[in-house]
Amino acid sequence: AGAAWAKVAPADRGRVLRSAAQHLEAARADLVAAMVHEAGKTVAEADPEVSEAVDFAAYYAQAAEALDPASEAWPGARYTPDGVTLVTPPWNFPVAIPIGGVLAGLAAGSSVIAKPAPPTPRCLEIAVEAVHAALDEVAPEIGLDPAIARDVAQFVRVPDGDLGRRLVTHDGVSRVILTGAIETAEMFASWRPDLTVLAETSGKNAIVVTPSADLDLAVADVVRSAFGHAGQKCSAASLVILVGSVGDPRTVTGERFRRQLVDAVSSLAVGPATDLATVMGPLTEPAQGKLLRALTTLEQGESWLVRPRRLDAVAQEAGLGKGRLWTPGVRDGVRPGSFFHLTEAFGPVLGIMTARTLDEALALQNAVSFGLTGGIHSLDDAEVEHWLDRVEVGNAYVNRHITGAIVRRQSFGGWKASVVGSGAKAGGPNYVAQLGRWADAPDVPSRTEDPTGWLAWARADDARAWLTEFSQ
Repeated sequence: AGAAWAKVAPADRGRVLRSAAQHLEAARADLVAAMVHEAGKTVAEADPEVSEAVDFAAYYAQAAEALDPASEAWPGARYTPDGVTLVTPPWNFPVAIPIGGVLAGLAAGSSVIAKPAPPTPRCLEIAVEAVHAALDEVAPEIGLDPAIARDVAQFVRVPDGDLGRRLVTHDGVSRVILTGAIETAEMFASWRPDLTVLAETSGKNAIVVTPSADLDLAVADVVRSAFGHAGQKCSAASLVILVGSVGDPRTVTGERFRRQLVDAVSSLAVGPATDLATVMGPLTEPAQGKLLRALTTLEQGESWLVRPRRLDAVAQEAGLGKGRLWTPGVRDGVRPGSFFHLTEAFGPVLGIMTARTLDEALALQNAVSFGLTGGIHSLDDAEVEHWLDRVEVGNAYVNRHITGAIVRRQSFGGWKASVVGSGAKAGGPNYVAQLGRWADAPDVPSRTEDPTGWLAWARADDARAWLTEFSQ
């Protein structure tokens, strides 16, 4: 099936993806229901995820067409599909992230194996069913044997452990698209050093709030960023760094910010995702390890501004397991270099740090090993420019919440330990292009026969790419 799919013209692969966009849209209600019941996502969190999946299909259709030599999207280069792509997604975005990987592989002319996260298999299964419907619909029109069309994208419920390792290390797999912990990416690479691992990994993300911020907007965006999907987003804000007077509760500004933050966090409606009134739903899995420590144990110098509470009685009434439903927490006095400053907890806990200056805040923000998302709230243009020039994140947000990237408009990917592989960002113009092999076009000087001419051409092409894309 993979060999047959690799021979399908880029424009015809685009037709399949555009059909998949329509079938994903038609499956919206089923996808939302699966996310509510498997992942514990609220409808308000789940519905935009379906829209993102639809956008991935439509946008990657364009990316597929750009791989055609006739498109001249990649001057001087020729693309060839290459092997099988294995998609191993997380449970926190159980539709958009995994099906985005599947669609990218298909756009690149690669056959795909989709292995769902064990807690949320049905979410991905429904999405793959939409892709299968698109393959069934378009295959006869593009010369793809209908008998093998569905084999181009295969959904397999493989548990983590020995079988999962067998799949990742199989010689038939060319690359793995992973979203998960940095430790998982390192483990995959250690299992098979020749394997291409393309991973979006962990994050320890902070929002800086300066005295020149709109405090009402800052509080609203901090709360949304920290507690959407119960803080179970790799992009979630787990730290807020308060600069100058905002961090001093003895000042009018500092007292106001903390008071509004406490009011906003304390008033969040917590409950099962099946209740449409719920704003913050349950954990997908019971709190344990780093998250349980973050919810229950303060470090030296810290205090609870809002203490988390475990709601086992409410969870039991809703049919949820123990340890899955918690109220949100806010830790004050998080110290530089402490456990909560540097460790991703992945749950509904926000830590407050203070800094005398913006540069001090930047040092705290950049001190973590990760670099996924980050934000600043300031109405001072000079502060914003200074922060943008120095912050070490893949996705920088100004005066807004720091979760929820948008396909094409804002592609998503990290820096430092938040990314493994080539670094092309999901939902961006270069993501699909990394999933195959590239060679010089016939009109490029030969690297072996005319190395001087080849180098001159390469330098000129670098300059073109810088001016047209990478400096923008």
